[in-house]
Amino acid sequence: MIIDISRKLNNQTPNWPGDTPFSYSMTWSMEESSSVNVGKITTSVHIATHVDSPFHFHSNGMKVDQLPLDVFVGDALVIDVTNKSEIRVNDLENHDIESVRRVILKTNAWLDETKFPDEIPLLDPALGKFFKENGIELLGVDLPSVDPLDSKTLDTHHALHDHGVHILEGLKLSHVEPGIYRLTALPLFIEGADGSPVRAILEPLNIGG
Repeated sequence: MIIDISRKLNNQTPNWPGDTPFSYSMTWSMEESSSVNVGKITTSVHIATHVDSPFHFHSNGMKVDQLPLDVFVGDALVIDVTNKSEIRVNDLENHDIESVRRVILKTNAWLDETKFPDEIPLLDPALGKFFKENGIELLGVDLPSVDPLDSKTLDTHHALHDHGVHILEGLKLSHVEPGIYRLTALPLFIEGADGSPVRAILEPLNIGG
């Protein structure tokens, strides 16, 4: 069983305010006497479900084509933190995260896919150190960012990076139960990029963890 946890990309997909929106259009069309249909896309790499490379917020950080792919494939623990305005270490301490390398936080704070959220829960930068101590190498969230939408310092981005934790944002998790899954969320092989859209899926391993 495959559970799609990606947000749909179309011409109505909400983008980060001021960033490049997603657009798909036909370059050649069989309806206009071409032998094939060929489309083109224009988009920010930070739209819908996507990976942040460290270069996104660190001038000397790794770019998308340099990221270790094994981080984005493997066991992941989905933890339900719905209705929390702040997510801190003590919200995760009672979960067995030492058995996985990846943690996915289900906040349910971005349910309307047609609109960019006005506000999102706060993720405490202290999570970076906590994840490193427990062997976590990837954090996934159902939010457009791991930092407040108006943040200029991106403290949580930097804290995660400083502790070796990669970032997967914009997941769709409203239909996903807490538990352990096999995650696949590979970024595109875009040379020099600061991020990449992904098609993210989960395969159940042990629901209820």
